[in-house]
Amino acid sequence: MGVNMKKPLHRAGLLLLGSLLSFGVTHSARADPLSWQREGWGKTDFSKHSVDWHEIKSGGPPKDGILSIDRPKFKPASAETRLAGTEPVIGLELNGDARAYPLRILIWHEIANDVVGGIPVAVTYCPLCNAAIVFDRRQGGLTLEFGTTGKLRNSDLVMYDRQTESWWQQFTGEAIVGQLTGQSLSLVPARLESFALFKERHPQGQVLIPENPSLRAYGRNPYEGYDSSARPFLYGGDLPKNINPMVRVVVARSLGVPVALTLDLLREQRRVVLGDVTLSWREGQNSALDTSTIQSGRDVGNVIAQRRSPDGAVEDIPYDITFAFVVHAFHPTVQIAQSCDRPGASPIANDIHVVCAAAAAR
Repeated sequence: MGVNMKKPLHRAGLLLLGSLLSFGVTHSARADPLSWQREGWGKTDFSKHSVDWHEIKSGGPPKDGILSIDRPKFKPASAETRLAGTEPVIGLELNGDARAYPLRILIWHEIANDVVGGIPVAVTYCPLCNAAIVFDRRQGGLTLEFGTTGKLRNSDLVMYDRQTESWWQQFTGEAIVGQLTGQSLSLVPARLESFALFKERHPQGQVLIPENPSLRAYGRNPYEGYDSSARPFLYGGDLPKNINPMVRVVVARSLGVPVALTLDLLREQRRVVLGDVTLSWREGQNSALDTSTIQSGRDVGNVIAQRRSPDGAVEDIPYDITFAFVVHAFHPTVQIAQSCDRPGASPIANDIHVVCAAAAAR
């Protein structure tokens, strides 16, 4: 569901209402298992859940109203001419198999079920959180296939697996409702990068293309102006203090522990070290949530997150570029670094030193 956030608020509300009515759903719909069962969730085990029901909201579309991509179609990246070099893609490489998933497609589908390098993965993107995350679909002897519930929690996509119809929080990869409640999906390192950088890294790589190019307005952004709006959309939780809730934040996960800093700080410093995590930035990637066409979005740059493994090798680690309100909602104890540590001072972010490259060189 897309809303033009540059329109006056009352206009956005009318657009939202029209979208909800077009799916036969309104926000007055009750958030409880009985009403959800009537919507077609008869297989979900609602006796098991880890969150309060009132936290789960309708996003408008019904179950599978936003169609996941279950039979992804690819072409050689070198042969793709419609995609601008600065457009954002989720770049993934496993066992020598390199694939790019453009946000111009995922912004309309949110989930792509695929097998890359022999590993079943779910490539996901939640526009309201700008969360681009890849998961291993294997869980407890099952290979899960994911779809969209049409629900949100903290403005974030709630997915479901078609094997048990358990509901999964996209930002954390944790099952929050159903048979698999409490189970977590393994994160797979990937890069949110420009198409040009993906092709530079993987000249023989492939790129996802629409199965039906006329199905959606691929290349257009249905959330025009969202990432410069004053507040998040369809979010009712507390907002973080002392930071704009819509500021982009880099969240890296090293050994399961999240560390976070503002994208503005990383852009300014170009290289920042947080504990054992090294983050770097370079220009050349469009925002997918800015202008009406993605390839015209402002430059938010490219981020790489890496750590040194015990054997000394440098390896990519899972990371995300989301908004400050999302970090606060899901990791309320994680401090978002907005400046570098002063030499000799105590660490400023969760007992982790924030060392900027320029400072370290002095």
